[in-house]
Amino acid sequence: MISTLSRGGLGLAAMLTTAVACSSTLEAEPVRAERSTRNADPAAAPAAPSNAKQFPFEKEAMSVADVSEKTVPSVVNIATSRRATRMSGHPGVPDEMFRRFFRGRGGPPQPELQQGRGSGVIVQSDIVLTNNHVIEGAEEVKVTLNDGREYDAEVVGADPPSDLAVIRLKNPPKSLRPLPLGDSDALRLGEIVVAIGNPFGVGQTVTMGIVSAKGRANMGIVDYEDFIQTDAAINPGNSGGALVNLEGELVGVNTAILSRTGGSQGIGFAIPSNMVRSIMNSLLENGKVERGFLGVMIQDLTSDLARAMELDIRRGVVVSEVVSGSPADKGGIEAGDVIVAVDGRAMSSSAKLRNVVASMGAGKKIDVKVVRDGKEKTLAVELEQRENAKPGAPADDDALYGMNTQALTPALAQQLGLPDRVGKGVVVTDVDPTSLAARSGLRPEDVVVAVDRKAVATPQQLAAALAKSGKTAVMRVYRGGNALFLVLKK
Repeated sequence: MISTLSRGGLGLAAMLTTAVACSSTLEAEPVRAERSTRNADPAAAPAAPSNAKQFPFEKEAMSVADVSEKTVPSVVNIATSRRATRMSGHPGVPDEMFRRFFRGRGGPPQPELQQGRGSGVIVQSDIVLTNNHVIEGAEEVKVTLNDGREYDAEVVGADPPSDLAVIRLKNPPKSLRPLPLGDSDALRLGEIVVAIGNPFGVGQTVTMGIVSAKGRANMGIVDYEDFIQTDAAINPGNSGGALVNLEGELVGVNTAILSRTGGSQGIGFAIPSNMVRSIMNSLLENGKVERGFLGVMIQDLTSDLARAMELDIRRGVVVSEVVSGSPADKGGIEAGDVIVAVDGRAMSSSAKLRNVVASMGAGKKIDVKVVRDGKEKTLAVELEQRENAKPGAPADDDALYGMNTQALTPALAQQLGLPDRVGKGVVVTDVDPTSLAARSGLRPEDVVVAVDRKAVATPQQLAAALAKSGKTAVMRVYRGGNALFLVLKK
């Protein structure tokens, strides 16, 4: 993989200056920093508390070698295949290019078998977790165990917004060793983890690293991000593998790397096990994920906003808009409120709020603590299902794909030097440099006047137009008095 944004299992790529490369994930177990008590004086060792956690293997921290030996059998290789077509007589020429320039003179389309590889983790007697991008579009899925035995598998369900998928082995053996799911919230920075997978198809490989960061979001990899960052080497072919701790528990499913070369450069990302657990259960029970919907436009509370709003708090999520008739509206949440906690869990960022609300599911009654006019207030809200939201209603997300906006006024139009004919539009006041808005080319002081040829005059109209636009939206923008078109890819 070279300087590309690619799915490790299928090898899809798109050139970028700095690439986020999805790689078949590597199974890893973090190593605890506690010293082993195997050779210690029993009289000097403290007694274990009565409620001590029962680990799947030894209670004491194991060595990396012990962890690897016990967890490698729970990691599998996944091979997929799907049929595609290309024009005969012109190998290597894409179909569309062939049709355009050769007009079919090479003969009718010929079937071609495309293959992909990735990794997976056994979590139940016949269930394997992997990445959605490993099995996406696959017509045939085969799973190879660590000992070389191969089995056919079927897709139970997939969730592209989180890049997770669940597959079931057909006629599985009774000797499978499921890997227990651990508590990813309990991970500590600096804790040792081990990654196990099949990089570049060379065979199962074990790498070791530490937890470099937690709660990584706004990476633009998937819709719902709450990644564990690790420096354990993760490379193409490891997608869907496991990140494990020294107690032999699955704490993450490795999914992506940040790299300028396409290979591991010490920045890998894993989906945390607590997110994995809820998504896996939904896929097993319903074949899909039903996410909770609050109905707000949100942004992080910055120090500038906190000062302007005369707040003593420094962490929270600012509500910039409430969708009419939404759960938030019914529960009494107002624009300008700062959400600081949900069911007692502190909300430090808009990404965290979005993930928490989504994972709670429809019908869940939650307590939302907000700061309004300097005073705390707790509101009762019953979440709805995202699919039931009104058409055009924005998702619970950073304001407008990572940009803050306001309606164009005559004074702003004059200040920005806009032509007189530009009477209405939406001014971009701030852009998160890691957001979809930034990647589309939008900058502060840009004025969006239309989306897909339909005029927009307010932030609400812009949000609705972008929500309705599908995977891409063509925006007509004025910048410095000149008009241009920009494409926002979701």
